[in-house]
Amino acid sequence: MKSNVGGIDRILRIVAGLVLIALTLTGTIGVWGWIGVVPLLTGAVSFCPIYPLLGMNTCPLKSTKA
Repeated sequence: MKSNVGGIDRILRIVAGLVLIALTLTGTIGVWGWIGVVPLLTGAVSFCPIYPLLGMNTCPLKSTKA
């Protein structure tokens, strides 16, 4: 798996996932809040399986100059 989730995207995914899970655990929102696991995991591993299908990549390019 090659990283395709960049810094800001990664932070937003982790925060959104944690917020959804916390709201579910406190009973503020229903069971659908467990969907927060998806952005949390994709942010944690820096890979989103949908990005290649859409041709997207928010991860900065790494220079390979000698």
